[in-house]
Amino acid sequence: MKTKLAILFGGKSDEYSVSLHSAAAIIKNVPDELFEVTLVGITQEGKWLLYEGNADGINDDTWRRGNLSSVLLNMGDDFKGLVKMNSDGTFERIEIDCIFPVLHGRNGEDGTIQGLCQMAGIPFVGCDMTSSAVCMDKHFTHVICENAGIKMAPYISAVNSSRLNVKKLYDEAFERFSVPMFIKPANNGSSIGISKIRNYEEFERGIMEAFQSDKKIIIEKMIEGFEIGCAVVGNEDLTIGEVDEIDTKNDFFDYVEKYSQHNSKIHCPARISDELKNQARQIAGKTYSALGCRGLSRVDMFVTPDNEIYLNEINTIPGLTDLSRYPSMLKKIGIEYKDLIVKLVELAME
Repeated sequence: MKTKLAILFGGKSDEYSVSLHSAAAIIKNVPDELFEVTLVGITQEGKWLLYEGNADGINDDTWRRGNLSSVLLNMGDDFKGLVKMNSDGTFERIEIDCIFPVLHGRNGEDGTIQGLCQMAGIPFVGCDMTSSAVCMDKHFTHVICENAGIKMAPYISAVNSSRLNVKKLYDEAFERFSVPMFIKPANNGSSIGISKIRNYEEFERGIMEAFQSDKKIIIEKMIEGFEIGCAVVGNEDLTIGEVDEIDTKNDFFDYVEKYSQHNSKIHCPARISDELKNQARQIAGKTYSALGCRGLSRVDMFVTPDNEIYLNEINTIPGLTDLSRYPSMLKKIGIEYKDLIVKLVELAME
């Protein structure tokens, strides 16, 4: 009997377009013999629509054309699944065994959709509500991981308010970190709203830009070195993929570079020693467990010139296109994309 799988894509997020490309790749790789798939697109305004077209319409963002029916999650205990609202005022039940939220960033990766699925009582791929929320919030990630003995960049956090003194905040950060430093929205993905800071003028601009994305920000000391990443799959028993390396000529691996790679290249495996790779895998597993992750995550780290490894951040719904880092790292250890999808659904149903 086929598993009834709902794939959610789009969403109220700055990363709406990234979600479309990830979802299209998953849909093309879902084994038809194992899954009966229902596609639900979430518009940037937050409307849930039943989409019955193909992956190409999602990839090029033409999926919303036409007269699509609204759907909503059933919160009652009469059945698990979606309610399709017909134009004549009637409705239909769509029973669902598992939900795959292919939603990046805010409202998709921060615990909101996970909480909704938990309320509906439907298993879903990925971390639960609490774990998703603390992984998305860079401040909380710092607090939990540093408490678990995982090295991260020295930081301070700040909340947007009328009492915030930007010059005083800069002086405090400069005294602790000097420059360069980084300003980041506490809750956002794909490097949106992040600035590298070299002086007070850049600090002022960076603060304003970060506060456009979130009311809370973190200011971090710059860690000299380069970025590596590690894919993790599992609930209690973890499978840890190959370690990859980002080689970029830019100040950092920003939004444009993540999806164009004009001035960057991904090396998989990373060009580091086996000993450092093993250390990175151990840190990835420790981070995943400390934050209570389930299903999947990509753990991003820095390697310094002294070969020290610092945790940067964790992504609970990493990019999942055919060319994305996460599936590439797992392919290197023998896990093909189709098998990954099956594994993720199995983990969700445990």
